[in-house]
Amino acid sequence: MNSRLMTALACSCSLMLFQGCSEPSQKLQGKHGGDSTAWSVSEAANPAFAAPGWKAGDKAAWEAKIQQRHQAQNDYSR
Repeated sequence: MNSRLMTALACSCSLMLFQGCSEPSQKLQGKHGGDSTAWSVSEAANPAFAAPGWKAGDKAAWEAKIQQRHQAQNDYSR
């Protein structure tokens, strides 16, 4: 092999190795995430994810909906 081919191969290998170093930050920014509880999130924030009959801040209703959802996915209860 000639030296140009070896140099090109070495450069392409080093570029592939360092490609992972340019990954953007994955930190949450803005209104996403947070320390609020799951049942206190407002439906107004994203009404597509609000179940009918559920009101923001109602922990008992939220837990009941989660339990109902888990039972619907349970193969043994079918």
